[in-house]
Amino acid sequence: MPGFVGRDVELALLRKRLDRIAQTGSGVAVAIRGRRQVGKSRLVQEFCDEAGVPYFYFTATKGASAVEAVAAFIGELKTTPVPQDRDLVPDAGPGNWPDAFRILASVLPAGPVVVVIDELPWLAEQDELFDGALQTAWDRLLSTRPVLLLLLGSDIHMMERLTAYDRPFFGRADQLVLGPLNPAETADATGLADADAIDAHLVSGGLPGILRAWPHGMPALEFIRTECADPASPLFGVPEATLMAEFPVPDVARRILEAVGGGDRTHANIAATAGSRSGALPSGTLSPLLGRLVEQKQVLALDQPLSTQAGKPGLYRVADSNLRLYLAALRSAAEQVRRGRPEAAFALVQRRWPTWRGRAVEPLIRESLLLAASGEALECPDVEAVGGWWNRRFDPEVDLVGADRGPVAGRLYFVGSVKWLTGAFDHRDLAALHRAATEIPGYAESDVKLVVASLGGIIDGLGLDRARGDIVWRSADVVGAWNRDAG
Repeated sequence: MPGFVGRDVELALLRKRLDRIAQTGSGVAVAIRGRRQVGKSRLVQEFCDEAGVPYFYFTATKGASAVEAVAAFIGELKTTPVPQDRDLVPDAGPGNWPDAFRILASVLPAGPVVVVIDELPWLAEQDELFDGALQTAWDRLLSTRPVLLLLLGSDIHMMERLTAYDRPFFGRADQLVLGPLNPAETADATGLADADAIDAHLVSGGLPGILRAWPHGMPALEFIRTECADPASPLFGVPEATLMAEFPVPDVARRILEAVGGGDRTHANIAATAGSRSGALPSGTLSPLLGRLVEQKQVLALDQPLSTQAGKPGLYRVADSNLRLYLAALRSAAEQVRRGRPEAAFALVQRRWPTWRGRAVEPLIRESLLLAASGEALECPDVEAVGGWWNRRFDPEVDLVGADRGPVAGRLYFVGSVKWLTGAFDHRDLAALHRAATEIPGYAESDVKLVVASLGGIIDGLGLDRARGDIVWRSADVVGAWNRDAG
């Protein structure tokens, strides 16, 4: 992977704010949040390197006391190009954050400057007065100066709380949520195209921490094979670090996540797997924890059946495909790797790969269809939700449903099937899609298009209705949806 790939939109956003600061002389604060290994620090460092203005980059240390954190803040400030007069920065730092911020403000240059505070939630953990001190310093000392203040954090819930309406910094910072690299950016990073790029994206989760180790042009399974000879590979280390950071103690929430990662997706199945000797987890325990994992930690996603009627059950999945692969196969493989058995490790992943990939690619295909819906590829400008549909028996299941809204739609625009295997989509597959579609509430054959997403394409003479606008969605279309979106 090259030194830095993608993030053009995010870099432009930060440049725009720095330009505004240069023009107005007033400060701007931006809170940047995202999961670990998504590249927040790398993005900001790249911006600082090319900004052409002095910058001060401070990274908090987890577990340090407030006094230690303040001393480190002042010590690092003294070594940067930011202070006009370094003698104004005391050798012995103050003991609290209000004084530290006053020192920072007193040594800022007259022109634009960037100040970065990384791992900010750790500072809030150390000192309950930190948020208030930051707010006071911003209002009285920094916001009237040409300062771009960048606040970074991996604890998504804590970063959201920083700027919540009942917190001191409310209304003071712009919000930037940094997600993983998209499939088009993953293709650029790995030198892969179409189906191979999709596989690389599913394996890496689009996380730069993994893609940096990816040899140019190497297909996903070959990459996994080579990494199975390396116990220290980021392929294993990144998801392990994520689990340790988000779930340092193997508690009930961790058991719930592992149950979902192991293939249990319904409320009832998760309750049974994550329970104990005394039985399944009671709903009063499970439901709030599932809500927290979906809404606050955002480590799980909840899919609801999409049609013109409310449906059940909802299905949970691990939101990050790399963590999902780790829980499904890589964790067991890592144990083999640590025992010096790379061949056994890769064989384990290879056995589980077709089934895992077939499920893991579905959310990506749905997202690509949603991105492309307003373009010429689909000609469905009113589609604002793409999901799937199933009944309580999961018989039948429909992989793709496009509608005007979700999970309860007013109108359906397309239904479809995903076949992400080497074989082509054939007459038997089409007949099964037709039978299943008739059971979807709101489906009308004359008005609803068919979408076939197939890795192996379709057989000749399949009989899709071109006049109606039926679509064949191939791997190039999936990756291309993000290129069109970027354009």
